[in-house]
Amino acid sequence: MAYSGQPGAGGGYYQGGDGQIDADELQRCLTQSGISGNYKPFNLETCRLMISMLDRDMSGMLGFNEFKELWAVLNGWRQHFMGVDGDHSGAVDAQELQKALTAMGFRLSPQAVNGIVKRYSSHGKISFDDYIACCVKLRALTDSFRRRDAAQQGMVNFQYDDFIQCVMSI
Repeated sequence: MAYSGQPGAGGGYYQGGDGQIDADELQRCLTQSGISGNYKPFNLETCRLMISMLDRDMSGMLGFNEFKELWAVLNGWRQHFMGVDGDHSGAVDAQELQKALTAMGFRLSPQAVNGIVKRYSSHGKISFDDYIACCVKLRALTDSFRRRDAAQQGMVNFQYDDFIQCVMSI
């Protein structure tokens, strides 16, 4: 292990000596770091999504600076989640999700929020792991949309192939 310590916290930053962290290593690192708190650990697919959000060189891994950025983003999302999970059940409902998304600057219609809830919930509740997966996708889709919205008018035109690449890369 070339790195020791994760940004801003005790514990280990796991990687195979190549200066990069893959999804398996990220999953172990985040589980051992305790960032999930009392919530269940992140599943491997959520870790892959987190990597794809910040993987600027498209290597399928995160370098140290990308990992530091992810750590900061995860802590912010965790704070939002804990702030809206009023009953400390480890899951949020549609109203709590709407509050969290609004606090993060997303302006989504009730229909869009209901679609998100249907996609990420079990019995109408979204677990912390699924909440993070949702936030990753929303951030990545929003970033991709903004890059294409040069006039900042809230509208873009996609060619089909560009749309598929955008959605499938997240």
